[in-house]
Amino acid sequence: MEHDVTLFKGYNFTVGQKIRIEESPRSGDWEVIHVTENKVTLRCPLSGKEFSWGRFCYLVEETRRQWPEQD
Repeated sequence: MEHDVTLFKGYNFTVGQKIRIEESPRSGDWEVIHVTENKVTLRCPLSGKEFSWGRFCYLVEETRRQWPEQD
């Protein structure tokens, strides 16, 4: 029997990447500064604060845009 199924794929981060997370408690602009098999460390370009989290992001789109985003 067939069903509608939503597929998610983990994203392979690269050190030095500039990313924007949307619609999440972690939303905002970040720079990837360290990557392991299970964790990714991100730095806020405005405050300089760094956080290590379990891998949680999934690729939605890639685009060229202003970074960090100016509100």
